[in-house]
Amino acid sequence: MEATNDRWAGKARAIGDALAGVIRGKRDKLELVTLAVMAGGHVLIEDIPGVGKTTLARAMAGAVDGSFRRIQFTPDLLPTDITGVNVFRPQDGSFYFKEGPLFANFVLADEINRASPRTQSALLEAMSEGQVTVDGTSHALPEPFAVLATQNPVEYHGTYPLPEAQLDRFMVQLALGYPPADDERELVVQRTREDPVDAMEAATTLEDLEQLRRAVDAVQLESSVADYLFRIVVASREHPQLQIGVSPRGTLLFGRIARARSLSQGRDYVLPEDVKELANPALAHRVMLDTKAKYEGIQRSDVIGQILDDTPVPR
Repeated sequence: MEATNDRWAGKARAIGDALAGVIRGKRDKLELVTLAVMAGGHVLIEDIPGVGKTTLARAMAGAVDGSFRRIQFTPDLLPTDITGVNVFRPQDGSFYFKEGPLFANFVLADEINRASPRTQSALLEAMSEGQVTVDGTSHALPEPFAVLATQNPVEYHGTYPLPEAQLDRFMVQLALGYPPADDERELVVQRTREDPVDAMEAATTLEDLEQLRRAVDAVQLESSVADYLFRIVVASREHPQLQIGVSPRGTLLFGRIARARSLSQGRDYVLPEDVKELANPALAHRVMLDTKAKYEGIQRSDVIGQILDDTPVPR
């Protein structure tokens, strides 16, 4: 069993190494995206333009030899523009389904908050159910399927805030930020017009990724660690500065990515350290500050950090 766990840990490292060959100086963020994909989740990247969000999504698809599609979200984007449409065949008077860009293993939903609520609802079904419905007929999406969405936290003109129900579908939220100065300088010296994603080799396969996800399911969550995780969740629901705490769906996804972190380190059991390290990226986007906390400039991550400080860690 230990040798098997080491094999899966090696696969996870290989994916992270492949991403690190394209995105410089962000190893911790790359590992977080890798864990979310291993756990079967979706990722929301909230950051300014030009820091590598699109490149990261393409690189993730390349690392596992998966298909990739990019959707530029705009206010005039219709649901059928992303799901696909039934097309009339004049030869025999029948219709056939033409797949939209959601039919890929990895979909980059670029500037997701610029699409209308109607289009958001179509994406919500894809993220939640792994399918799209067109004219009353459901069509299964490829497996594995993951959405890596981006939104600009600075430019809000022409945007639609993501509803809480959709935010709750993302396993983690993160920001890449600027690369370290030395890495950025090296990029200036070395980078030409050649895209490094085009030159990268797959670190593993889609079949291995599917097996990784099944291996995540087999990781044990011991009762004391499960209690620790649940106390953090309950504290978010009772915190005086939060209007909405973590949902039951959030609890399940939190436990799943903690299992993925354990597997990536060659363990078949979750440690309290796994829970603590992942609490902020897995939970902060799921909670809602009350009005007073917003006006005081308190951040959701600050509240999650306070909850972690106040929650005893099991020995």
